[in-house]
Amino acid sequence: MTNKQDAHPTPVIRILAERGVPVFRLNTEALLTDYEFQWLGGNSGCSFTIKNIRNGLTLRSDEITALWDRRPEPPQELPLHSSETVDRHNREEAAGFLAFLRHSLEALPSIGSIVRDRVAASKMLQMQVAREAGFRIPDTCFANRKAPFIRFAQKHEGLALKPISADSVWNESEGTEHLFYTRRIPADALREAPEEAFAQTACFLQEYIPKAYELRVTAVGDKTFACRIDSQAQDESEGKEDWRQGYEHGIRFSACQLPEPVACSCRRFLRRMQLRFGAFDLIATPSGEHVFLECNPNGQWLWIELATGMPISAAIADELTKYENT
Repeated sequence: MTNKQDAHPTPVIRILAERGVPVFRLNTEALLTDYEFQWLGGNSGCSFTIKNIRNGLTLRSDEITALWDRRPEPPQELPLHSSETVDRHNREEAAGFLAFLRHSLEALPSIGSIVRDRVAASKMLQMQVAREAGFRIPDTCFANRKAPFIRFAQKHEGLALKPISADSVWNESEGTEHLFYTRRIPADALREAPEEAFAQTACFLQEYIPKAYELRVTAVGDKTFACRIDSQAQDESEGKEDWRQGYEHGIRFSACQLPEPVACSCRRFLRRMQLRFGAFDLIATPSGEHVFLECNPNGQWLWIELATGMPISAAIADELTKYENT
């Protein structure tokens, strides 16, 4: 279950096809235009059938052995357009059907889950679980008043200001998108900011962790793939504070060996969150310690495979097919 623009399923589908494993791809934004479906229920049982009218492939619910929720989008495309009100209603009804359908398949093994991913994305829950899993976590403060942040700043030399969930904002008048990156800020900047700068929203602050380099660890089942990100070789404005800013400025990515205790912590974290996939962001400090920042339960990984050659697609294919005969 994905969308037309996502390239991540393609290499996995190719590997599964080479292995002779049948796959059905549902691009959810085109649910009403590219597919015919029916769900039937009664005292004799329940069944679901869907057909891709573009390629003729048909899927029955009793054929499904595993699911991959790879960032499905709400249904958007319509066979016919009516008034704006009617079109919105039709999309909402299709979205409701899709959500109910996915919940009805909850007992099936899955990578990614529209049911669990939202819960697993909670930064507060992640900090609690990461600590239990054996990670060091940064001191963290969420608040909507200035005073807690001032007290927090007194304990730390460096501070990192981060977005909670809104990674960007679209400026309608300018037609531009403004991205929110992690920023290192001095304590004086907090003291000088007016109270209303804090009170108008929820704010997220962490101690700034010194870095030797950073890691993106892609965990699939019991397998972990560690990508070293040499962010500290960048100029200050090109990824030292947030490596994503250095992506177009020659930042180096390379496969590396993850210490087994850190790999074990990643696996414990996934088990506790009931996940089979996670994209972990870690810091390796100059002293050699590994610090947990966050785990994206449905994060991007294809760029890592392309940059390093690590077989993440094959690992996902392995995880999906291990349930075929169970």
